[in-house]
Amino acid sequence: MTRGKPLVWLHGDIKSSPFSRTARLEAGFLLRRLQDGEHIDMPASRPMPGIGRNCHELRIDDSGLTWRIVYHLSSDAIVILDVFQKKSRATPKQVIEISRRRLRAYQAASRED
Repeated sequence: MTRGKPLVWLHGDIKSSPFSRTARLEAGFLLRRLQDGEHIDMPASRPMPGIGRNCHELRIDDSGLTWRIVYHLSSDAIVILDVFQKKSRATPKQVIEISRRRLRAYQAASRED
């Protein structure tokens, strides 16, 4: 049975180590909800307009660690732009810049297909 939009991973993964089993399951559950077309609000997902239109970050708490999954809601896919461990209140500028570049490259490539 095919379900919802596919995940397109441009960077990162949610493998056990460094993610705990619980955090990996939580990330998978939230990603499945997105694939099924569900809109996820705070505190699990936060808009990231500084990266681009329809960009957000999933928040995954993991035994004292905090993970973020930066994603873009495309018309045909959920595009994973980055996965990182958050160590401060603000999203690192490097993550924002890299995510912007990946999003532009994805959009340029998808227009050519």
